Amino acid sequence: MSKKQWLAPALTLGFLILLLAASVAAIPLLRAHGKTAQAGQDEAVEKPAAPAPCVAASTLAGKWYPKEPEALKEQIDGFLAKTPDETYPDVIALILPHAGYAYSGQTAAYGVKQIAGKSYARVVVMGPSHHAALTNQAGVPDATAYETPLGEIPLDVEFIVALKQHPEFISEPAACRGEHSVQIELPLLQRTLGAFKLVPVIVGELNAKTSQAMAETLAGLIDERTLVIASSDFTHYGANYGYTPFTENIPENITALDMGAFAFIEKKDPAGFQSYVEEKEATICGRNPIGVLLEMLPADASVHLLHYSKSGELTNDYTLSVSYVSAAATGKWSKKGGDSVEPHDTPALTEDEKRSLLELARKTIDWAFTHHGQPTAEELGVTVASGMRQVMGAFVTLHERGQLRGCIGEIEPRRPLFEAVIGNAINAAFSDPRFSPLTTEELPKVDIEISALTPPRPVGSYQDIIIGKHGMVLSKDGRRAVFLPQVAPEQGWTLEQTLSHLSMKAGLSSDAWKEGASYTVFEAIVFGEHGA
Repeated sequence: MSKKQWLAPALTLGFLILLLAASVAAIPLLRAHGKTAQAGQDEAVEKPAAPAPCVAASTLAGKWYPKEPEALKEQIDGFLAKTPDETYPDVIALILPHAGYAYSGQTAAYGVKQIAGKSYARVVVMGPSHHAALTNQAGVPDATAYETPLGEIPLDVEFIVALKQHPEFISEPAACRGEHSVQIELPLLQRTLGAFKLVPVIVGELNAKTSQAMAETLAGLIDERTLVIASSDFTHYGANYGYTPFTENIPENITALDMGAFAFIEKKDPAGFQSYVEEKEATICGRNPIGVLLEMLPADASVHLLHYSKSGELTNDYTLSVSYVSAAATGKWSKKGGDSVEPHDTPALTEDEKRSLLELARKTIDWAFTHHGQPTAEELGVTVASGMRQVMGAFVTLHERGQLRGCIGEIEPRRPLFEAVIGNAINAAFSDPRFSPLTTEELPKVDIEISALTPPRPVGSYQDIIIGKHGMVLSKDGRRAVFLPQVAPEQGWTLEQTLSHLSMKAGLSSDAWKEGASYTVFEAIVFGEHGA
């Protein structure tokens, strides 16, 4: 089997948005539009992001490692107990294997032992895609957390949103569904590190230019408290892998092959490493994540081999053997420019882009009367300008003769703005549970408004919320409610009045906002067919 045959065809998602919309939760959005709105009369509905497979419990538990938390902890602790106590200072990156723990766990432990007890704010784990065909792209999830038997790991959502501003990084649920190359590392990290945020990156087949571009993007976003992991097994030897370049002295030849590849890694030579892999047709499944890591490493970084093993050593059978490497890179990350994941100003949309988005929403609704599914911008004859490709949350609001006729949206940025507008235009017209579906006779009478949202970010206190600028999300005791930025000014509310209304809409007492609540804020660009 050639390395290209390892990739299964990309899985595709069915059209789920309309099926999910009937169960969405209502979010208050009392809108006056030049007159006093009656409470409960003029609300918006948030359509939550479609559940991502990556949020579900690990698909590896009970198969690749123990399902019971205590048994999993005991297994990992056993591996760690057999590794040396000596560690390198300033570890900024690791190369770790990703087979089942029975095979690669001990070798992986040599790597994570290097970071045990250390503090990293963020861990970026790059693994190869074994299931989704990604060409010159990397898939990142739309989820907010990954779960293993040892608990949930929050994702660095702002970092992921910043990645998706670059065309090489895309939302790709199929790349995350059951992908073991990232999942396998997580319990090891949970057992050795304290609290951290995770950035999973599923890397496809890359050419040299794309590998460099990904490395530049990542290097521009990370900081000195970031750990980067390249997940990879090394030689897959045997007929089942379609790779038998030698039939004698197999253990020795496998070692020579693997160490030949590692020599280029040790020299931080990405071009030499890729040339070696191509020349030998080496079956190193994580060659692309390793290549990106090598492009990222600072000039003064050093790479250290920590442990090397082969599954054939455990099974005493080299007719089928996979190799495992743990390595650590030491040094200091340095900013190379690029984007910041700190809170930023509201992204700009030109007047032409606003008009195009409104046109897209109207044409989408008209198209949906006679078609099933969801149209593309190309099918609607709307050109997608660069600003429309920004990954943003969005609400689409419909009014008929000044009265609300539908409003559904998504707060979390999970797809390009133009796609969010298409999806939520359909939802607002046909799936707002408070209204009957829009009719063809009504469409000419409807005015469309779009709210394009910046990523939500946490604030330390409600006192950090600025009325008129910030939309807000209040969370407490498992309850949650949201106001868009324009709500409070249109109602003439003070901050305290706004939070009281928000608490009640979350099903809490009117003063619940004063203690124990957490807040996130976002901003919005609001524009409509008849002005903002």
